[in-house]
Amino acid sequence: MDCRPDCGACCTAPSISSSIPGMPDGKPANTRCVQLSENNRCMIFGSPLRPKVCSGLMPSAEMCGNTRAQAMTYLLELESLTAP
Repeated sequence: MDCRPDCGACCTAPSISSSIPGMPDGKPANTRCVQLSENNRCMIFGSPLRPKVCSGLMPSAEMCGNTRAQAMTYLLELESLTAP
């Protein structure tokens, strides 16, 4: 499955504990990553600077749903279920 254009839910909803360029302490859940462009594309996609957790996350019909709102709902629910 390919990413939906202008979505960026996976770069906003989940928390990331590893360092991201511009966010050395990672990012909290429901916070836009500083590496997300204005058109919601990862600016470090394919770069070794991209966190492994990001490169390991693959889009799927279940995760992405049919809209950005559905993807955000799914990912935020997953975040809450896996929070310490």
